[in-house]
Amino acid sequence: MRILDTYVTTKFLRSAGFALLAFSCIFVLVDMVEKVDDFIDQDVPINIIGLYYVYFLPRILSLMVPVALLLGALSVVGKLANTNELTVMKSGSVSLYRFMVPFIIIGLIVSLAMTGFDGWIVPKINSLRVEIEREYMKKDMVQGGRYQLFFQDSENRIVSLDYYDIGKQSARQVSVQQFDSDDPTRLIRRVDGETMKWNEDRGDWTIYDGLIRTFAQDTTIAVNRREKIEEFDSLYIGKLVLTPGSIVRMQQKPEEMELGDFSDYIERQRKAGSYINRLLVDYHGKIAFSFASLVVVFFGVPFASVKRKSGTSVQFGVSILICFTYLVGQKLSQVFGYNGAIPPLLAALLPNAIFFLAGLYVTAKVPK
Repeated sequence: MRILDTYVTTKFLRSAGFALLAFSCIFVLVDMVEKVDDFIDQDVPINIIGLYYVYFLPRILSLMVPVALLLGALSVVGKLANTNELTVMKSGSVSLYRFMVPFIIIGLIVSLAMTGFDGWIVPKINSLRVEIEREYMKKDMVQGGRYQLFFQDSENRIVSLDYYDIGKQSARQVSVQQFDSDDPTRLIRRVDGETMKWNEDRGDWTIYDGLIRTFAQDTTIAVNRREKIEEFDSLYIGKLVLTPGSIVRMQQKPEEMELGDFSDYIERQRKAGSYINRLLVDYHGKIAFSFASLVVVFFGVPFASVKRKSGTSVQFGVSILICFTYLVGQKLSQVFGYNGAIPPLLAALLPNAIFFLAGLYVTAKVPK
């Protein structure tokens, strides 16, 4: 059995590796054709273009690994079935379940590896690629600051910043509005300041040169007397949901965030009262997609174990069709999750669950 496992594993890894290389090259060429106008218009140097695709390669690999493993499984198993090698193995008391073991183990190892690769390594390298896009291709540019920032710090507190300086970690024209917890339409306190600075050692904020307006809720008091105004030179405002890091991350996409940072960002948004379904779907989807390699292999091996007259081109077409179906299902499921029609976790796991059940069905139907 060890010889058989080695034989099958070697052929599978060789086929999947070649498919991964081929798909990655095709992906790079297609993307290069799509972006050639941007490179020319912005006069991007050749060495920067090369560096851009070096940074882009990990993202390409993370997308192409499930496709390559599926094609490798279909190609190897299909060839073994068509040359009757699989029939000989079965006649030697090697069941389909036993034959699938090396493929499942490789799929599991790759999926676990891709969880770490997609969760921590790819986002770091993606950020370098995005920096090239911003600096040389003028896309999603992050200047030295951000204008007109508004966010909900808690269920009854809103903060607005007219301008935030990323380098100095300070804001200008700040307003912090506190509303009644029982009646969120009623303003009870407002703090306006010229500047607000981040205290690095304490991890909080201080507002300088401003006014505190307190609004009385007693309707028996004359309207012109309900407002109490106090001036201040500095006012310790304490911790807010907004931090210098979160301001920078406002322009980040989910694929640029490590899993840990992404989870922290979602939690801050939840505390601020923001709608986080979309973020949760993307977060769970990152992890779920890592296990696509295991799911497609589990589906592909029994599917290809039946002897057919189709050649390599048909196997290639089938693998593309299956992956296309998986990706379409994933996008549809995400849309339902974004809209709140289904829970975010279910939206992320649904494509994997469907293909896993399909794999069980195919395995149950084909000859063992």
